[in-house]
Amino acid sequence: MGLRLYKPTTPGRRKASVNLHTEVTKHKPEKSLLRPLPKKGGRNNQGIVTVHGRGGGHKRRYRLIDFRRTKDDMPATVIGIEYDPNRTCHIALLQYEDGTKRYILAPRDVTDGEVVLSSGGPIEPKSGNCMPLKHIPTGLTVHNIEFEPGKGGALCRSAGSGARLSNKEGRWATIVLPSGEIRQVAIECRATIGQIDNSDHQNIKLGKAGRNRWRGRKPKVRGVARDHASHPLGGGEGRSKGGREPASASGTKSKGGRTRVRGKSTDSRIIRRRKSRRYGQLKV
Repeated sequence: MGLRLYKPTTPGRRKASVNLHTEVTKHKPEKSLLRPLPKKGGRNNQGIVTVHGRGGGHKRRYRLIDFRRTKDDMPATVIGIEYDPNRTCHIALLQYEDGTKRYILAPRDVTDGEVVLSSGGPIEPKSGNCMPLKHIPTGLTVHNIEFEPGKGGALCRSAGSGARLSNKEGRWATIVLPSGEIRQVAIECRATIGQIDNSDHQNIKLGKAGRNRWRGRKPKVRGVARDHASHPLGGGEGRSKGGREPASASGTKSKGGRTRVRGKSTDSRIIRRRKSRRYGQLKV
């Protein structure tokens, strides 16, 4: 981890910072694990804009990530840590004993030459190893957690994230998520030991609008500056307040509001919702 700060030689350089990606050891991706990733520009198959503020950006290729970790009981050696333009964390290239190569999300403190393992039974709980939650000791930090057994990891996949396994009882394991939410997951679901690397990602300051354009992000128009037909906060004579809580163009609450659909079957699995700065403790 490491950030580079520059002298304020230009307005765009002032207070800007760049991630040095010191953990990265391999600079060319594995060709067999690449797929094309065409641009959509925020539009659907009819050409209608469905996501605003998308367009342009540097060309990318998608890296196939093994979120399931189902190649059990076969040791895999870490060949290198790579940069992935499609996510905030780094990825690690594994080579199994039979010659198969796969990408996984790079755990913290895992470097070249280390051996990691995935299994359906109990194995050593070291960083990078993957097994069902029922075999992981309580109190450990885990990432890439499944919602359903065999479906693949869905929780805690971004840079620096990790959940704490706090309790196991019956069919359910209780985890504390980075947002503060406490929820139960089936004890058969798999998770990977350790925290994801590149935790310095949160400290990056872009410094200028152009760096956002490189990422495929276009300038945003505030909702209150648009007309009433285009945004719930728009319209009115002169400068007017929105007259309601902050929301997106489709009416979904923003700035910490509740976006989860009510009445889902998994509501009973949430013990405590996340805490919002604007709305306080959210209810289940």
